[in-house]
Amino acid sequence: MKIQIINGPNLNLLGVREKSIYGDTNFELYLTTLKTKYSSVHIDYFQSNVEGLIIDKLHEVGFSYDGIIINVGGYTHTSVAIADAIMAIDTSVVEVHISNIYAREKYRHISLTGKNCRGVLTGFGLDGYRLALESFLQEPQNFS
Repeated sequence: MKIQIINGPNLNLLGVREKSIYGDTNFELYLTTLKTKYSSVHIDYFQSNVEGLIIDKLHEVGFSYDGIIINVGGYTHTSVAIADAIMAIDTSVVEVHISNIYAREKYRHISLTGKNCRGVLTGFGLDGYRLALESFLQEPQNFS
């Protein structure tokens, strides 16, 4: 099984920025733990602060991977283009948010991208990535 994790803007600063919201673990350390626990799964990781590069990555892997776990950060609430890219690909996508977006500022309560994903996990911290990965390991289900 091949899973692509895509993180968007400012997520390269996990473990440094707003620790009260995002925790004090950097993503690379968490990714190592995830890869060790799920050693039978091929996990690739991509992070970009640039909207177009995220779209390019979705196009690149969206027809050949078994699943995509995406956290597009602030683009969740603003990017019609990323939402369209998710809708255009064949690979199922699970959207993850480290914080509970519904417990934050009102503008964060809207996800333009989530409606095109098979599911959205919000507020479980970094563990949301594990939960998303496990959703791909479950028996195939109809998520439409």
